[in-house]
Amino acid sequence: MKYSIPDEMRFTRDHVWIRMIDEFIGRCGITGEKAESMGEAVFIDFPEIDIEIKAGEKVATIESHLEIFSLRAPVSGVITAINRILADEPSILNKDPYGEGWIFSIDVKEPSEFLETLSDDEYHDYLETEGDI
Repeated sequence: MKYSIPDEMRFTRDHVWIRMIDEFIGRCGITGEKAESMGEAVFIDFPEIDIEIKAGEKVATIESHLEIFSLRAPVSGVITAINRILADEPSILNKDPYGEGWIFSIDVKEPSEFLETLSDDEYHDYLETEGDI
């Protein structure tokens, strides 16, 4: 399935996306490729709001019938919101991973970490050459 990916979206090699929704807050989720490979999400263990997290730390868990995926924070910061709609309808994550399927928002503490993430082209080049979904 091909998804519409906003230009300003950035990615990690761990299949997580981040898009800045204002100067300080980033919204995060999993890539469409990861959503497809893991099958329909059936449960999401969300991070707590107001916790501080470092880039690369496990921040949430997504369960499907095929696997359990540990979502790692793309940047360091403080969790400001979670997408509570996914608690009742986790499959939205599969239907619209770059829109309504966002998982959490984070107050970005290290803007340089955002700049270290991958563009859409860089992420897809990574998948083609060495990526394991």
